[in-house]
Amino acid sequence: MNEPMNLADLRMFLAVTHHASLQDAAQQLHVTPSALSKAIRRLEHDLRTPLFDRSGKALRLNLAGQRLSERALALLHLADQTRAEFEGADFRVRCRVAAPALLQWRFAGSLVQALTRRYQDSSLIFRPAWEDDALQALLRGEVDFALVTAEVLKSGTQDAAIEAVALGSMTMQLAAGQGHPLLQSPARKQDEKHTENQPGKLVQANTADVLQYDFACPTRSMFCGLQRGKHSDGWRDAELPRRIRYWVDELQVLLSLVQGGQALAYLPEFALREAGLTQVQVSDCPFQCRESIYLVWRPSLAAGWQAVVVDGLRQLEVASER
Repeated sequence: MNEPMNLADLRMFLAVTHHASLQDAAQQLHVTPSALSKAIRRLEHDLRTPLFDRSGKALRLNLAGQRLSERALALLHLADQTRAEFEGADFRVRCRVAAPALLQWRFAGSLVQALTRRYQDSSLIFRPAWEDDALQALLRGEVDFALVTAEVLKSGTQDAAIEAVALGSMTMQLAAGQGHPLLQSPARKQDEKHTENQPGKLVQANTADVLQYDFACPTRSMFCGLQRGKHSDGWRDAELPRRIRYWVDELQVLLSLVQGGQALAYLPEFALREAGLTQVQVSDCPFQCRESIYLVWRPSLAAGWQAVVVDGLRQLEVASER
């Protein structure tokens, strides 16, 4: 009589399906390629069918492997859910989240709080990914949650089994560093003094004042990663054309240019607060860019601890603008 399938072998099998390479999957799991190969052979022996089409060192999932991939996801989720229910607070979670760097920065603290208030010794693994890639990683079972904007959810290409939990909105604001010449006039310094007891710093300006200075702007959208040039940050250059001198896709570099007073930038409001920047409120600007942010997961295949995290986020009433 054959022994029942091993859950560890199923986890190894899924890692190989995601990478199509024993070497890459072994690096992810911190095991040897030989151990992975033996796990696959055991599964194929137990099921009495090959799971991959082999060509040299390359592995391609066949029809039987595709069917097992779906079953393996469900079995492993059920096993994790059962452990979480019986072990309670002692259950250690390894939570995997895929999201653009900007969304990780904004919501990492809330996710940590929602997870560790119930599972104290658990860990989070943040995988940097543009939102389309983050959503696809969720659908393939590679991560437990994805953080995306409403635009991705409007595409209609996602799995019907996913659920989106609103986390709030992210409003873009014009940012300036303390040493920027725009902030040096006596009138604006007085404006800032009036708002020093408010969250963040605020000064008033008009478009004529603002547009005479250099801007820093990413070449790619900070959410989807698409090359959009001057449209990447949401500023409407058709109506208010800027002088973009610095093209920077690395967020920390962009922030350093603004903090040093070399450029203005259009950034999420929370980033201004975190980086100690001043918000420039443009009095005659006719538009505002706002992104709605969602946590996405698959409840039908989720482990019990995932529902706990989602409930924790809802209780925290997470919002991008506080």
